[in-house]
Amino acid sequence: MSLKKLCSPFNSFLLCFLAFLYPIHQAKAASFIYAGCSPSKFQPSSPYQNNLISLLTSVAAAGSQATYNSFAVGNDSASATGAAVYGLYQCRNDLSAGECSSCVQSAVGQLNLVCPDSYAASLQLDGCFVRYSNENFLGRPDTSLVYRKCSASASKDAEFFRRRDDVLADLQNGVGFRVSSSGTVQGYAQCVGDLSSADCTACLAQAVGQLKNSCGSAMAADVYLGQCYAKYWASGYYFRSTTGYTEDDIGRTIAIIVGIFAGVVLFVVFLSFLKKAC
Repeated sequence: MSLKKLCSPFNSFLLCFLAFLYPIHQAKAASFIYAGCSPSKFQPSSPYQNNLISLLTSVAAAGSQATYNSFAVGNDSASATGAAVYGLYQCRNDLSAGECSSCVQSAVGQLNLVCPDSYAASLQLDGCFVRYSNENFLGRPDTSLVYRKCSASASKDAEFFRRRDDVLADLQNGVGFRVSSSGTVQGYAQCVGDLSSADCTACLAQAVGQLKNSCGSAMAADVYLGQCYAKYWASGYYFRSTTGYTEDDIGRTIAIIVGIFAGVVLFVVFLSFLKKAC
């Protein structure tokens, strides 16, 4: 087949679609969940910005070395007052080193996009979490609710609820990263790497409590607290509705912005491919 024939509009679209399909599938770990930005902003070219750039560079480079790490820049006596920045990243423990690295780099890039010049920010993707702040939060327990999402109800399916409760009990008793399943129900939970076993257990207990109390009979639910999260779902179930909480609305809005930006980039790449090939 000649190049010209291969580059007919339909064939070109099909080739590009197939070419992008594999990377998109591989990028599931980088699916956006939520972001939070402080209202206070730092000045461009300030000592704080310089320290933040240094910290985020270290974060982006460290994902291939470990699933968790924390950093502090500018917190020594020789640094400018008020310019210290603290940060960490956490990958799901089931990700490979390459997947963790890609996820963290994606999170850092999106953080710069959705929280420009913010003194503090956090961003959660499906496979990893990145956070920084001008206040030292490292190692300090935090069980405040950050994000919650509940699906449609499972109605009166007693078997489903029994299986779900089995999974949640298993997740609550875990430490670090834990995966569980019972029948058609699956779930996993994780704490930030700098939490002690006792603090992790306490955090997961609150997350599981939120899942039961706030999401009730949901077929699937996610709860993210300050330093841990827990989620469950019925096999094959995909979220079709949300609770309408403020956290969800913010997350959905930012996800749309990021999605539009990614779509524009893909469209530009697609046009460039057509121009070169045809």
